[in-house]
Amino acid sequence: VGEILEDIHYNLTKQTARALQHREENPPASPEAALEEAASLVNQFLARIPAVREVLMTDVQAGYDGDPAAYNTDEIILSYPGLYAIFVNRLAHELFLLGVPLIPRMMTEYAHGLTGIDIHPGATIGRRFFIDHGMGIVIGETAEIGDDVMLYHGVTLGGRSLEKVKRHPTIGDRVTIGAGAKVLGPVEIGAD
Repeated sequence: VGEILEDIHYNLTKQTARALQHREENPPASPEAALEEAASLVNQFLARIPAVREVLMTDVQAGYDGDPAAYNTDEIILSYPGLYAIFVNRLAHELFLLGVPLIPRMMTEYAHGLTGIDIHPGATIGRRFFIDHGMGIVIGETAEIGDDVMLYHGVTLGGRSLEKVKRHPTIGDRVTIGAGAKVLGPVEIGAD
């Protein structure tokens, strides 16, 4: 594990330093400054991994509890595309919150290509989140999703504005959104 973390730290620091050059505001003054800032960001990111893992385990349990066809949690972890998309998004979201440009979006677009589930890294997602089947799901940047939420395939939590404001839905706790539903704009779906 130590060797893997060293490798991740080294490579992610290099890639983050490159990505910082694309920041619109206040790009690094030099390659050395970019590398120093990147190392700090990667350290902060790696420190958040245990908390992300804890939340992911609630997502695994939600998948098991929410799908009567699942035989065990190993099946959820190893074969459910919804969990893969959530896993990638939760890591990308942490990098997004740290202000790392490009990399979080690249991560979620990679997962999108594999799963058909498009979750912007800026979306805020609560605990025990489950995506059943998943193909065609879109969750926009300013979407906010509470705890114990389940989405079925084809759900869109989309925007209706091009302005840089809250433009996506807010979904309360304990909500299930059925297949093909389109929830657009900064509307709120309350709890339960």
